[in-house]
Amino acid sequence: MPIFQYEAMDAGGKEVKGQIEALSGEEALSKVRNMGYFPTKPPKTKEAGRERKATAAKPKSRKGAGGRVKVKQLTQFARQLSTLQDAGLPILRSLRILEEQQKKGTFKRVIGYVADDIEGGSTLSEALAKYPKAFNKLFVNMVAAGEVGGVLDVILARLADFMEKAQKLKAKIKGAMVYPVVVMGAAFGIVLGLMLGVIPKFSAVLKDMSGGDLPAITNILISISNWIAYQYGWAVLLFTPLAIVFILKLIRRFAIGRYILDVVNLHMPVIGRIAYKTVVARWTRTLGTLISAGVPILEAINITADTSGNEVYSTMLRKVHNAIRQGDTFANPLRLSKTTDSLVVNMIDVGEETGDMDKMLLKIAGNFDEEVDVLVGSLMSLLEPIMIIGLGGVVGTIVIAIFLPMVKIITSLM
Repeated sequence: MPIFQYEAMDAGGKEVKGQIEALSGEEALSKVRNMGYFPTKPPKTKEAGRERKATAAKPKSRKGAGGRVKVKQLTQFARQLSTLQDAGLPILRSLRILEEQQKKGTFKRVIGYVADDIEGGSTLSEALAKYPKAFNKLFVNMVAAGEVGGVLDVILARLADFMEKAQKLKAKIKGAMVYPVVVMGAAFGIVLGLMLGVIPKFSAVLKDMSGGDLPAITNILISISNWIAYQYGWAVLLFTPLAIVFILKLIRRFAIGRYILDVVNLHMPVIGRIAYKTVVARWTRTLGTLISAGVPILEAINITADTSGNEVYSTMLRKVHNAIRQGDTFANPLRLSKTTDSLVVNMIDVGEETGDMDKMLLKIAGNFDEEVDVLVGSLMSLLEPIMIIGLGGVVGTIVIAIFLPMVKIITSLM
């Protein structure tokens, strides 16, 4: 029978460490609680006199488990596992049921390997940590907190809610950008077609009929058309966006590059405001969810910094972490960082004073989600007339450039 090492606190608040025999991590937790102790960490197995810790790398012998998993699959998995745990099924049986329900692919194999690890004596959080591409730090740490507190079903339900809300916010922003991208893409294709196939033919006819005496706007249009059609300008126009995307991805591989790009993004007109509220909603929801799950504040801040998705706020959260370690509050270093408005700082300050910081953080996230919806709607309302005016201006310029010399020729013949 596997031997588990546990860390707990007794009724007087004194730290207690020891070993206990159990068939699984779930049973070990139950035995520790029955002894009158309060576990502070999930029990870990000990094999051949050495503690077997969870590693962040997948086992080499387990093929097909290194791919990424869709957030939708993870959300469904967390929701279903929460329901099975709430019904009282053992964790191993629950995982086997979920493994059978999954379609063939990476996630089905990962669930099977997680179940194998638990059968071998690992806790659920230890097993999940071996597959970082499927289960991120947030997922693993919340599960660990649920195991320690004996409320795994509740934590998994909260985790599913968190992922659903995060995905809805992301989907709203992506959905809002589909319309302008499609319109601009179609407009670009039409203009490029005119420059490649239509303008060169008109230019030859107009030059012959006018004797080469063309208006300045027509000469400029013909020069641009010749550059696109005969000097590989079309290739420059097509591949420049791809080159920009590649360069940006290359820059984002470095911390300083990510920081600079995030600063620029946050200070852009309109879009910067949406980016600011989106990022704040993300890190406040993450931190609030972790704290409400029972994860220690310092560990919760570290996890939030790693998953914030913005280097500016990751840096801010690490500074807050260091300040709290030195005895400061959360609100003071946040206020000094000047990365959030006074409303956020004041709400967090009140949350610290009342002991309801997790509720305040989740309330901030909810408010900012609503504001993002309003801003995205405003952006769409602003983009539509801008696109219409811009496209009208381009098409109008082309028409005027073509018809001006024709009008001049017709007038001279009369």
